Amino acid sequence: MDPELEPFVPLLPRLDLTDPAAARAKVAALVASIPAPDTTGLDVQDRTVPADPDVPVRIYRPKDAQGAVLWLSGGGWVVGDLDTERHWGARIAAGSGAVVISVNYRRSPEHRFPAALDDVYAVLSWTAEHAAELGIDPDRIAVGGHSAGGGLAAAVALRARDEQGPPIRFQMLNQPALDDRQETWSQRTFTDTPAQDRATVAMAWRHYLGSGQATPYAAPARATDLSGLPPAYISTAEFDPLRDEEITYALRLLQVGVPVELHQWPGTFHGSQAILSAEVSQRQLAELCAALRRALTGATG
Repeated sequence: MDPELEPFVPLLPRLDLTDPAAARAKVAALVASIPAPDTTGLDVQDRTVPADPDVPVRIYRPKDAQGAVLWLSGGGWVVGDLDTERHWGARIAAGSGAVVISVNYRRSPEHRFPAALDDVYAVLSWTAEHAAELGIDPDRIAVGGHSAGGGLAAAVALRARDEQGPPIRFQMLNQPALDDRQETWSQRTFTDTPAQDRATVAMAWRHYLGSGQATPYAAPARATDLSGLPPAYISTAEFDPLRDEEITYALRLLQVGVPVELHQWPGTFHGSQAILSAEVSQRQLAELCAALRRALTGATG
């Protein structure tokens, strides 16, 4: 493990989804104890996207932004909200120069699949329809997220392709949850990894799916055809049950002609990027922002 990350491992709480309400409160308290992100140079606004039901969003707008990214939070589709996601939203907006639209999609188990996907798709459609009002180019809209949010980003890209929906320029999948079957080597092996392990992933899928069957829109790895999807940046962590399904998904995209940038970060674990004092975490965030900036503006810096 990365020597800068290892000292934090005994201090990290494991995400326990047995009691969703308690898990949400615990994560909210943890994030609230962290100093608020620097929003200097950003216009931050809360909006409500008309849908059924309406979807709250928080928009982070840097100066002279040309494109936008719908940002979808992690937390096993169970925990997380606009406040717990503020560090991601502010840092990605500042680092990439893109408008970040953080989406407060409905959480499971109260709202199982496809509620979250429907919310995200409604926000995607709204963003494309209101591009002029948002000050962005409708051809420069990306979707992205971490963990469960990364899985949602991949799913909305599939749905937009299948339904001839709003064009998506880029998908940013940071340690995405893609496959409910848990059959890969990393899923079978990582039963005691920091922050998240095989059992945590299994419970997240149970909350999300309930008694329903997983479709490709729930678990994108189940899609038989990945052609025609947007270019992707896929980031994986070495000690993460999700690692192998993410690498396999990247290879499958490449094999049908979808441009992919795949970065496997050695010595890291699921969510370790939140430990910002570590140099590897700083590089991870910088590369996410740079990839998004290149995709939406063509800039190389």
